[in-house]
Amino acid sequence: MEANSYKTISLNKDTVRKEWIIVDAENEILGRLSSKIAKILRGKHKPGFTPHVDCGDNVIIVNSDKVRFTGDKLHQKEYIHHTGYPGGQRSQLAIDLMKKDSTRVIKAAVRGMLPKNRLGRAVLKNLYVYQGTEHPHEGQTPKMVELNSIK
Repeated sequence: MEANSYKTISLNKDTVRKEWIIVDAENEILGRLSSKIAKILRGKHKPGFTPHVDCGDNVIIVNSDKVRFTGDKLHQKEYIHHTGYPGGQRSQLAIDLMKKDSTRVIKAAVRGMLPKNRLGRAVLKNLYVYQGTEHPHEGQTPKMVELNSIK
């Protein structure tokens, strides 16, 4: 009796094929944008997804200053960090952080949706966020992706 034997293929860092993707954040809702970006960064949209390997794509986000918040989160949401010194906890409202550096808002949202371990920190290095439409990654020939096409 002959049986077809299909082996499960596990990717590793040598066999992974990483692509460069551009996403336009203009008029996108922050949470929905971040969850789709986290999925692309992890590589969950690929058929050969391997949970313990960085098999996701490199993502370039442009127009980060035009991202939207739902409800009154723009005026109520607080971003908290600690300086490392006693009594060094600082907080900043989303509207103030958007005026100062809108790229940090998107990076914080995506960071919260990635694993909290060394793989998550490595995957986050594949994210590049820019305020305008200009970016220095033209040499990688990135392709534009519509977020609605990603499930």
